[in-house]
Amino acid sequence: MIQAFGLTSNSRKDLPPAVDDVSFEARAGRVTALLGATGAGKTTVLRLMLELQQGRGLTYFRGRPLHRIAHPSREVGVLMGDVPGHPARTVRGHLRMLCAAAGVPVRRADEVLEAVGLVSLRDERLGALSRGMDRRLGLACALLPDPHTLVLDDPADGLSTRESHWLHGMLRAHAAQGGSVLFTTSEPKEAARAADHVITLEQGRLVADQEATEFARTRLRPRVAVRTPHAARLAALVAKEARTAHRSVEVVREGGNRLSVYGSTCADVGETAFRHGVLVHQLANEIGDMGPGAGPLPGEAPQEDQDPRAGATGPETGELLGDGAVGLAGPEMRGGPAVRDDFASQGGSPMRGARVVPAGQKGHGDQAPRSSRDTPGVPTEGSGHAAPSPATASAPLSPLPPPISVRSAPSPLRPLRYELRRAAGIGTGFLTGAAVLVTSALTAVLLARVGHTPQARLLAAWPRELPLPPAALGAGLLGALAFGDEFRHPALAADRGTVPRRLGLLTAKLVVAAVTALALAFLAVGCDAEVLYLVYGRELTDVPADWLSLSASWFGLVVGCAWAGVLAAGIFRSTTAGLAAVVTVPILVVPLMRKALDGGSVRAAAGLPARLREVLLLQWPFGGERYLAGVVRVVAQPVGGALALSLTALLCAYLLTALRSRVR
Repeated sequence: MIQAFGLTSNSRKDLPPAVDDVSFEARAGRVTALLGATGAGKTTVLRLMLELQQGRGLTYFRGRPLHRIAHPSREVGVLMGDVPGHPARTVRGHLRMLCAAAGVPVRRADEVLEAVGLVSLRDERLGALSRGMDRRLGLACALLPDPHTLVLDDPADGLSTRESHWLHGMLRAHAAQGGSVLFTTSEPKEAARAADHVITLEQGRLVADQEATEFARTRLRPRVAVRTPHAARLAALVAKEARTAHRSVEVVREGGNRLSVYGSTCADVGETAFRHGVLVHQLANEIGDMGPGAGPLPGEAPQEDQDPRAGATGPETGELLGDGAVGLAGPEMRGGPAVRDDFASQGGSPMRGARVVPAGQKGHGDQAPRSSRDTPGVPTEGSGHAAPSPATASAPLSPLPPPISVRSAPSPLRPLRYELRRAAGIGTGFLTGAAVLVTSALTAVLLARVGHTPQARLLAAWPRELPLPPAALGAGLLGALAFGDEFRHPALAADRGTVPRRLGLLTAKLVVAAVTALALAFLAVGCDAEVLYLVYGRELTDVPADWLSLSASWFGLVVGCAWAGVLAAGIFRSTTAGLAAVVTVPILVVPLMRKALDGGSVRAAAGLPARLREVLLLQWPFGGERYLAGVVRVVAQPVGGALALSLTALLCAYLLTALRSRVR
């Protein structure tokens, strides 16, 4: 059950708030529609409920606000806009990644794919899905953690009639199992057909809170849909008989051979056609709209406005007279007083007499009833029961609702598994690695041809003219993509706003980036050595004597570049910024470090292992002095020291940013 109290958005400058004091309930086991025209504030209401936008008010999901729920995605499934995700990721891969984020078994992905009918498209890329398939995938993402409540923003937008019926059937099935469903729509007929309860918004305020049957009776109009090749003749006959019987009947020419008869029944229209020998192709009862011209059914093409005097070729206004004039049929034509009848109480039009109007015009009684702006809790005629007031006599609430704060999304429940599926779900990482290996091998061959390159730099394919070798740049790019893709295609932000800045997710990204960087560094050296051996022989592939310290320096450099890319992209929310931070280390930070180390006040770190042994009174087994000395030499190098300093600064900045967002 959803309970919303006093939802009010923050006003901007001198403009009124987009949503002002909206309160309603969406009960479990029922489908609730939030109805309103474009700009009425439907999406803003959902964002306030889900704490995605600042404002005021309270929203309880089964008695708890969203920020008090340990795992919000398991309680509330959300679909707002298009499905966020990398366009190159497959449908099944995207759902498997979200399974790790929600902490549900991976088999759940196949279950929801079967439920929404996407089994045949599970290997399709997200960027290749049609609008209808995207809506199905969005519903699958919302249903993945098996939530109790579904909140969907205009889920049938852009769908065909068949797809809309399927979608509403899925929502009805979820409600039948005891869940709560709340969706927004701008189509009154869609709300009447698909919902059990309809809440109407107008200019950010609640104007009606009704059962669907009451909504259809008071705010929609039942009609008889007729298809006949003699539409003009049948319209005139129905209007004439209604005028004779003093009944309120309205006949609307929908264009071509279609008629909509308001205020009559299938039996009456069928008898009229039978008596006069008019052929009828279709005769059916339908729930109409808010009057003629209020818009077509969802998925139907709107009727083009035509000249009302176009005779049989276009919509006709009024009853067709002998001389082609246009007029009304009924007592109003004679100027007499209108005769009251009981048609309005039966859900028909309050207009008197019978008339034929075009589909592009509204009658006098077609406007939806509204409640007063000053007293929104006072019921008005035809609006159902009054909207619930946020204050009651027994427990009055404060006139100023509590503020709504935007909170970051919780970290994935299984961050390492999520990160592995995220990184391996697209081919960007594999293509980047292949490009790095090819570039490194070609660079090593060119350096060997030119000559005058030390053995260590030759195996790493690191010319002195470049700030970093190709493997280090590739590792930095892959690290920057770890957070850059999150902000560009925020799969975790589908229902909770920004990408989470949590230590669990950061640790998982650092671990995966480090493993990827180590593999890339090892493969780069191996490929370089193999290519050099094939081209120039064994003389260029000899292992250096100090290979241990060189290996530590090499792996430390590549891993450090990968971590710098991860942290910088997480801070600046951009892949480009992450790669720029990697390149900045050798270009800017290293010269500063060298200048500082060349000063006379800096002492050398020689003899550190021996002094440590003297202080700690420990004997280093297995020649541990050599390993420690290698580590010291790595750290003492300008590039190593600059990279360590940069990583420390980036990590502190990331933690400060995460702490700041959490305090907000």
